Amino acid sequence: MSDKREEQAQTDEQQVESVEQLAEENDAAQDAQPDAEIEGQNEVGQQVYELQNALNEAQNTIKDQQESVLRARADMENARRRAEAEVEKARKFALERFAGELLPVIDNLERAIEVSDANNDAIKPLLEGVEMTHKSFISTIEKFGMKLINPQGEQFNPELHQAMSMQESAEHEPNTVMAVMQKGYEINGRLLRPAMVMVSRAPDSGVDTEA
Repeated sequence: MSDKREEQAQTDEQQVESVEQLAEENDAAQDAQPDAEIEGQNEVGQQVYELQNALNEAQNTIKDQQESVLRARADMENARRRAEAEVEKARKFALERFAGELLPVIDNLERAIEVSDANNDAIKPLLEGVEMTHKSFISTIEKFGMKLINPQGEQFNPELHQAMSMQESAEHEPNTVMAVMQKGYEINGRLLRPAMVMVSRAPDSGVDTEA
C-alpha cells in the first residue's frame, strides 16, 4: 500500500515538474519574442537608412548632372553668340572695306558727269551712258546699306561733315553748308566717309565745328 502511495507521489511530482518546465519554457519564449521583434525592427530601420542614403546620393548625382548640362548649354549658347558676333563683325568690316574701295569709282563717275557738256551732241550718248551707270551703281550700293550724305543747304554736322573752308554769306544762316565739295557716305549707320563741305559764317565769326 505504501509502495503505491510512493509511486503515486512520484507520478504527481513528475507531473508538477513537467508543468513547471512547460511554464518556464513558455516564459522563456515570451521573453525571447520582444527581443526578436526589436532585432527585426532594427534590421528594417537599418535598411531604410541605407535606402535613404542611396536615394540622397542619387538625387545629388542627378542635380550635379543637371547643373553640368545647364552649364554646358550656357557655354554653347555663349560660344554661338560670340561666333555670330565675330562673323557679323568680319562681314561688316569686309563690306566697309569693299565699299570704301568703291567710293573713288563713284567720285570719278560724278566728275565725268559734271565736266561733260550736255549740249554737245557728239558726247551726249556717252554722257547718258555714264549717268545710267552712275544711277545703277548708286542703286546697287544702297541695297547693301550704303547711304549718300549730300548736305547741301543743311546745318553743319561735325559728326557727318568735314569743313574744308568757311565763307561769309548774308544769304545763309551761320554754320550752313553752302557747297559740297565731295559727297559723304555711311553704311549700316556707320560713317564711311564724311562729306567735305564749305560752310557759311557771319561776318567776323567762324564756323562752330563743335555744334
